[in-house]
Amino acid sequence: MSAAAPLLHRALAEQMDQARRRTDELFDLLKPAALYSRPIPERHRLIFYLGHLEAFDWNQIARNALGVSSFQPEFDQLFEFGIDPPVGKAAQDQAGDWPSAREMLAYNRRVRDSIDGLLERAPGQIVHVAIEHRLMHAETLAYLFHNLPYDQKQSQAMDQERAGRAVQPVMIEIAAGDATLGQKREEFGWDNEFAEHRVHVPAFNLGKYKVTNGQYLDFVRAGAPPPHFWIQRAGGWLYRGMFGEIPLPLNAPVYVTHQEASSYAHWGGTVLPTEAQFHRAAYATPQGHERPYPWGEAQPDRSRGNFDFHHWDPTDVDSSPGGDSAFGVSQLTGNGWEWTSTQFGPFPGFSPFAFYPGYSKSFFDEEHYVLKGASPRTAACFLRRSFRNWFRPDYPYVYAGFRVAEN
Repeated sequence: MSAAAPLLHRALAEQMDQARRRTDELFDLLKPAALYSRPIPERHRLIFYLGHLEAFDWNQIARNALGVSSFQPEFDQLFEFGIDPPVGKAAQDQAGDWPSAREMLAYNRRVRDSIDGLLERAPGQIVHVAIEHRLMHAETLAYLFHNLPYDQKQSQAMDQERAGRAVQPVMIEIAAGDATLGQKREEFGWDNEFAEHRVHVPAFNLGKYKVTNGQYLDFVRAGAPPPHFWIQRAGGWLYRGMFGEIPLPLNAPVYVTHQEASSYAHWGGTVLPTEAQFHRAAYATPQGHERPYPWGEAQPDRSRGNFDFHHWDPTDVDSSPGGDSAFGVSQLTGNGWEWTSTQFGPFPGFSPFAFYPGYSKSFFDEEHYVLKGASPRTAACFLRRSFRNWFRPDYPYVYAGFRVAEN
């Protein structure tokens, strides 16, 4: 074992502990009966996710990587995989089909104790996968919980301040040049992030800001259906926030499906940017260099945008100028994932993880689209420029907005 190995495992153990605290805090928001709710029809009941996080760690680290015999194989299997059915295809299980919360918590405690004793023997890549998997679910849980009735959650204060003036849309010219997509082989990434490669991007124009609720309201007034997070009461529009309804924040980004984003862009004579165009606007400079983050080399912090669990709900689209890219484009990370026109598929050199072969490959089906950036509930580790998110084009629940482009 190299001298660096104990330090690496200690760092991963600390990251695992932090990720566990993050998901534990989320479940603490629920009132007991909510565990058996299904706030999104196409997803499992919430009790599944309470077991899934630990079952994933057990299956990947203990069972698969280290060959440890299972102490409760029926739970390992029951909580192994989530579901991704088309919108409108709800699962048919009943609350009584699932174990009790007491059984789940006992399973979770035993898994954590076992994993903690195994971490020093576990491959670093597998532990890293388990940590990021848990943090991905910290975001998934946020939008699942968002859809619960308010009386099933512990209430929290809503602390957003909103500007009274309207943000004016601005288009920025992005010069032609190369964009680097993907991850270096020696760095950590999920299988769909590999391999790193460069593509040429012709000149185009891109919205400085994400499309706002105020702009999208004009589209709704022209006959478009309202987005999932909007609700109309007494002739006015409200935003359905995590812990309460508020007057529609006109300068906050609108959260929509890919279909809704595409329709809005077409209505305005524009298009959604491609994944490569997003990269060019976010990470390139007019001088021809590329940077790890839109703002440069500095590590992400609260001055750069609304991400890493800073807020529950979106802020105004011009609220974090410290995160602007070299071309002057705002909030390319944080405050809402951004839909692209690129279908989710493999990069040149793609190879599925041997230990998790279906992670990406199962979704290379021409039925999912790439999202870039981050939402308010996205962990900072996913701000690496190679990370790719993806969803079905009609999935309305994710914290996803968009900006428009002109080719």
